[in-house]
Amino acid sequence: MNHKAMGMIFICISVFLYGMRYLAAAIFGSNLTSWSKEMFDSMLTYVGKGPLVLSWISLIVGILCFLGPSIGRWHSEDLNKIKKNWKEFDPPHNK
Repeated sequence: MNHKAMGMIFICISVFLYGMRYLAAAIFGSNLTSWSKEMFDSMLTYVGKGPLVLSWISLIVGILCFLGPSIGRWHSEDLNKIKKNWKEFDPPHNK
């Protein structure tokens, strides 16, 4: 599996977990007869911050998987250019 596909999978997991928090709060309050913002906020506190924290972690891992290899490749290309330029301007050593 390549890094871009793995990054997209983690980003999709992040979206799922983020939406799951709100869906769980809505299911939890489905038995209520009246709705208000304060009531929904209290239902979100019953669900907890677990899905939110896990979605942020999954999003960060997905972004790193998605962009990590290209950043590493860019970094190694720059290091190779520096080594090449260093060898050009380095005086030859006489033995």
